[in-house]
Amino acid sequence: MDALTATFAHAAAALSDAVLMLVIPTVVFGGVALLAKRRRAVANAFRAADEVRLNLLIHFFDALLVGPILAVLAVAMTETMQAHELQLIGTEAWAGVPAVLVGFAAVFAGDFVGYWRHRLEHTRYLWPSHAVHHSDTEMTWTTLSRFHPINRLSTTILDGAFLALLGLPPYAIVVNALVRHYYGYFVHADLPWTYGPLRWVFVSPAMHRWHHALDRRAFDTNYATVFSCFDLAFGTFRVPGPCDAPLGVTDDMGKGFLDQLTYALKPRAYRKWWRKKKPAVAAAALPVTTPAE
Repeated sequence: MDALTATFAHAAAALSDAVLMLVIPTVVFGGVALLAKRRRAVANAFRAADEVRLNLLIHFFDALLVGPILAVLAVAMTETMQAHELQLIGTEAWAGVPAVLVGFAAVFAGDFVGYWRHRLEHTRYLWPSHAVHHSDTEMTWTTLSRFHPINRLSTTILDGAFLALLGLPPYAIVVNALVRHYYGYFVHADLPWTYGPLRWVFVSPAMHRWHHALDRRAFDTNYATVFSCFDLAFGTFRVPGPCDAPLGVTDDMGKGFLDQLTYALKPRAYRKWWRKKKPAVAAAALPVTTPAE
């Protein structure tokens, strides 16, 4: 009975935390949408209702089952690397650096490894799980919650291992997680902003919306979460303007919760990737300028 009570208490706490995590972005992005789009914001919200419900269902599933397991894995991975002195930079090396710079370094490094991990997720063997995130046809800030457990695992292992190698102090890891998480909500919001000249440095909502576009010209572009300079440096930067292209994937994965969770377990998903990512005729690239222009 004690074990059962503890299980229910843990589940209740996890659900409570999951709800609290949604409060701030709900208020912020709801207000921003009303300011930016006025009456259209309400119409867009109703149109996206079905997709938002699925996003929230996955969000709470993650909070109850996936998140706790990955948290234990992340701690174990970091402690193992520390115990075997596998870090490239010792934690003590950061002690004399101002906290603001350490926090910035963590976010910058986190976005760097996130950029390359994201590119890896668009390759054959990780795409079927990552496709769940891209299957939202009415992208809103809640789309950030729409991740398959396999996708969450790859993020935890690859991002966590890289940051652990750098020996960053715990507070910097927290800063990286918070900044990139909440900024991730922002760039998934349905906003047409391109940032003007700042688009060469920071990812804008329009830039990331092109990443989700169901348009072959936009495939394999705009992988960063915070710093667009990574896309610029590695040749994947595309922001022709606000994105008005349809969103989603060509994969036929179904719209239900179980359909989305089981899609990555089906062999046909990997054959589908090959047809999707390697079209017989190459599409013209999205127009792009350079900072010099």
